[in-house]
Amino acid sequence: MASSAQSGGTSGGPAVPTVQRGIVKMVLSGCAIIVRGQPRGGPPPERQINLSNIRAGNLARRAAATQPDAKDTPDEPWAFPAREFLRKKLIGKEVCFTIENKTPQGREYGMIYLGKDTNGENIAESLVAEGLATRREGMRANNPEQNRLSECEEQAKAAKKGTWSEGNGSHTIRDLKYTIENPRHFVDSHHQKPVNAIIEHVRDGSVVRALLLPDYYLVTVMLSGIKCPTFRREADGSETPEPFAAEAKFFTESRLLQRDVQIILESCHNQNILGTILHPNGNITELLLKEGFARCVDWSIAVYTRGAEKLRAAERFAKERRLRIWRDYVAPTANLDQKDKQFVAKVMQVLNADAIVVKLNSGDYKTIHLSSIRPPRLEGENTQDKNKKLRPLYDIPYMFEAREFLRKKLIGKKVNVTVDYIRPASPATETVPAFSERTCATVTIGGINIAEALVSKGLATVIRYRQDDDQRSSHYDELLAAEARAIKNGKGLHSKKEVPIHRVADISGDTQKAKQFLPFLQRAGRSEAVVEYVFSGSRLKLYLPKETCLITFLLAGIECPRGARNLPGLVQEGEPFSEEATLFTKELVLQREVEVEVESMDKAGNFIGWLHIDSANLSVLLVEHALSKVHFTAERSSYYKSLLSAEEAAKQKKEKVWAHYEEQPVEEVVPVLEEKERSASYKPVFVTEITDDLHFYVQDVETGTQLEKLMENMRNDIASHPPVEGSYAPRRGEFCIAKFVDGEWYRARVEKVESPAKVHVFYIDYGNREILPSTRLGTLPPAFSTRVLPAQATEYAFAFIQVPQDEDARTDAVDSVVRDIQNTQCLLNVEHLSAGCPHVTLQFADSKGDVGLGLVKEGLVMVEVRKEKQFQKVITEYLNAQESAKSARLNLWRYGDFRADDADEFGYSR
Repeated sequence: MASSAQSGGTSGGPAVPTVQRGIVKMVLSGCAIIVRGQPRGGPPPERQINLSNIRAGNLARRAAATQPDAKDTPDEPWAFPAREFLRKKLIGKEVCFTIENKTPQGREYGMIYLGKDTNGENIAESLVAEGLATRREGMRANNPEQNRLSECEEQAKAAKKGTWSEGNGSHTIRDLKYTIENPRHFVDSHHQKPVNAIIEHVRDGSVVRALLLPDYYLVTVMLSGIKCPTFRREADGSETPEPFAAEAKFFTESRLLQRDVQIILESCHNQNILGTILHPNGNITELLLKEGFARCVDWSIAVYTRGAEKLRAAERFAKERRLRIWRDYVAPTANLDQKDKQFVAKVMQVLNADAIVVKLNSGDYKTIHLSSIRPPRLEGENTQDKNKKLRPLYDIPYMFEAREFLRKKLIGKKVNVTVDYIRPASPATETVPAFSERTCATVTIGGINIAEALVSKGLATVIRYRQDDDQRSSHYDELLAAEARAIKNGKGLHSKKEVPIHRVADISGDTQKAKQFLPFLQRAGRSEAVVEYVFSGSRLKLYLPKETCLITFLLAGIECPRGARNLPGLVQEGEPFSEEATLFTKELVLQREVEVEVESMDKAGNFIGWLHIDSANLSVLLVEHALSKVHFTAERSSYYKSLLSAEEAAKQKKEKVWAHYEEQPVEEVVPVLEEKERSASYKPVFVTEITDDLHFYVQDVETGTQLEKLMENMRNDIASHPPVEGSYAPRRGEFCIAKFVDGEWYRARVEKVESPAKVHVFYIDYGNREILPSTRLGTLPPAFSTRVLPAQATEYAFAFIQVPQDEDARTDAVDSVVRDIQNTQCLLNVEHLSAGCPHVTLQFADSKGDVGLGLVKEGLVMVEVRKEKQFQKVITEYLNAQESAKSARLNLWRYGDFRADDADEFGYSR
């Protein structure tokens, strides 16, 4: 026992009983307790002490399961109040005791005092004084202790306390209920409200026997979400503790046994209740985890009502410090540097419904698998046609939906990656293919866990693990909860509806099918597509969603370096910069939504044409970055001028494919420049819109009446057949009708769809842009399409001037142009073509004054000096006007000629 003290006496006198001390662990009845010592390196020793000279009623006992004829024994009157009196007074308190008698069977009888010495409250006397115990029959009051007991009993009788009160005490007998007929209904009826209880027994650290008040249900409660080491019962009936089982049991006993607690009933498992025990000093579930006495268990953590993340955090705390059951724990990412555990990366490709390729800040690429989820897969018998090759993306139910969800959500976006574990490489078996090492991580974007979002939509399932398998998602509980919601709501894979079927025709390399399909794609103009694969810088595989087909697409107008090829018997090396061109195209367009214009096809059934990504022509971009050269076939294309100017700029830089380029002698081109003369053929136009970068949109005056007539007819048609509000689903690149602020409908093109409430549209006949809700959009009637009358707004830029880079200066120039020419008729002459749009000079219709020249005279813009001979006369006029503005210190020139020192800083060139 914890300590003992020997009281001295006179020599030759009777021996004075030894005073011993301990802490009360448990009250067995009104006259028996169990005391324990202080723990030293493990659970402390215990002994049962029976109170001398008194008797209290026996508590109820349940019949032994091994004796079928035996019956339950109820409480004796006042037995439970006596037990409760002692429990509330003694549990967890220090007491001292003396042993007066010990039977041959080892039962010890003695006196118990509250406190550290015998001057404390005598427990036997207190019980008798309250009428909760009586003196043993036949006991004579022949010593002071027995005299005091006799006096206490007489006082209790006089006061009619306890057993001496009127009546037979039947109201003190509990109606104990050892079983519950319908545990599920019982748990649900409490609505997860705390129930008062007393912990009667601790089986192990996480399983207790509790008396629920006030109805006296005696139930087994398993702590939700955790499991402690247990005691394994052997064949001979003995129990063998697992490591730390005894310590975990003592931890729970010392805090909860026979304490008043509250229990939240959360679920049931057979006749056992799953719950959380709340004590004024804390939550035992979280304490056990934090001290390393327990581990989280998946099967019950979902019902834990106080937040599974708290339990995982407490378990993580113990793991990191290797406490007790985690003494040999090694974290799954222990060998990784912190920078490799958590990082931000850009998503370049979605490999499957559970894997992505990201680009790190270092420029390296890394494949990331989403932790703890499994993508859709074929279940049961494979009904696939044996002669037909399986295409997982289209043939496995919901695989396409899952891939599309990830593609639309992630491609080109930056995500946060937290590595959860590294799954080592595994060799192939008869049933399972070989797997290389996998980095499994939790990927989030904007605070959204992508894996959880996939699972909640029923587009993936959660992998189940062995309980000791720590290689799992750090948000595993959220994944399980998301899957439960998806199952409950019948989402995706859990739906009872028919699975979606994707009949996608692959006409790559099929010459016959390609020939049939070619006229249709040529007539369609620009078609929406998704880049599924990049073979090389100029060869791609596209998925056309409207046509539900796959095609091989070659970029027109360019000559891209050939990549390495595997030929029978040898490997043909790639041309210089072929890998760079492939990587450039991959980073720019892989798995992105693009627009394509099909012009022709080759003899192998591959389509040839132009690909646009965010309004940029990929052929031009490759030439611009010196990764391709212009092919002579581009001459008949409308993009030829843009390609030539991009190539010329790339040549000057002498990079990549132009690294060894030598410029041709100037003499060869001079005669051509001298022969060419400036063409001045002004046509009347109506200026409808001025943009912030000083471009402008005009309508051709000659076709103005046609537009007016079309608009009138279209509005009459809409008035008689108004579109149903909200019925139109806008898609990027589609032509539609849009209701402007004036309440009238106009033709427009969808440029971007942020959400149903934010759709970016471009009014194709006027050049202005607006953001509208989809409720103000409708389908463009075929009778008024661009085939009937092409878009009337054409974009131009001013020739021979430099638009100011400074925002305030540019605003001044734009404001001046808006005042002078917006919504007025002018005369327009195309001076030269350039990437983007033609550059022109514009004259006022009445005075024939040059608008661009006027801006130069006012000092609002600077002159762009061009070397072509045919422009020298007009350039000279512009430069003279600029000198006049400079002398007068107008606008840009108000501080003098800043160009000598600050041209680069302000973005101007002389």
